[in-house]
Amino acid sequence: MAVVVSCVNLKGGVGKTTLAVNMAAYFGKKKKKTLLIDLDPQTNATFSCIDIDQWKDHAAKRGTVADLLGARQHTKPDAKHKTVDDVIIEDVFKNVDLVPSHLDLFTVDLDMAGATAREMRLRKALQQVENKYDVVICDCPPNLTIPTQNALAASTYFVVPISADYLSALGVGILLNRVKQLGVDLDQELKLGGIVISRVGRQAHHRDEIVKELRNQFKNDVLPDVLKERVAVAESAAKNKCVFDMSDASAIQEFNAVYGELAKRIGI
Repeated sequence: MAVVVSCVNLKGGVGKTTLAVNMAAYFGKKKKKTLLIDLDPQTNATFSCIDIDQWKDHAAKRGTVADLLGARQHTKPDAKHKTVDDVIIEDVFKNVDLVPSHLDLFTVDLDMAGATAREMRLRKALQQVENKYDVVICDCPPNLTIPTQNALAASTYFVVPISADYLSALGVGILLNRVKQLGVDLDQELKLGGIVISRVGRQAHHRDEIVKELRNQFKNDVLPDVLKERVAVAESAAKNKCVFDMSDASAIQEFNAVYGELAKRIGI
């Protein structure tokens, strides 16, 4: 059965998508069959793997994660139930398949306001492929709405990326408490895989003090290695590549160190 990991944070711009996409690529290169699920309506993880024309064609013909969650099915006269096999795009990276996202997720909470077991749609969908993959990585939107709830309901671990700025650090404790309570409500044991300090190097006031305080407050939950803000990281997404296929040796070393530690913590 696959180990399911969600990348979550209540704030955007902290490197969550970068962490999720390249984590999937890392495990793929380690010969682990991996599924990357993009649950963010901004579709950044999707467009880090495929171009917009491929996405448009696939979304029209085979569907996206929005179909798995039931978004807007009641507005489509020809709506048909989609399975996870229907919506998967195979081999976006080595040993990595993708469930793409869709803009329809922006209104999914309204669309599913009266739906029963709406937080369990993704977990039920993944039952069809849970023996096909070693690892499932979920990239979540910067909130705890229906897409994130679905990801966490299917997960055994969650990882929190955080940039070393005041506003990003402010909500970490709140996030951990809310995820813990959500796990209780969903009857799902959710374990913290780690807090990853990312995007180090971009402008931030009192960065060193913030990092020190994070390590003091959350102890060993904060990974020892960090991810720096690098041109190669942004370029990899624009080229639909992972960091490991770029030529920046320092970036590759950093990502290897972070994912190697995460792999140990989540038992892969």
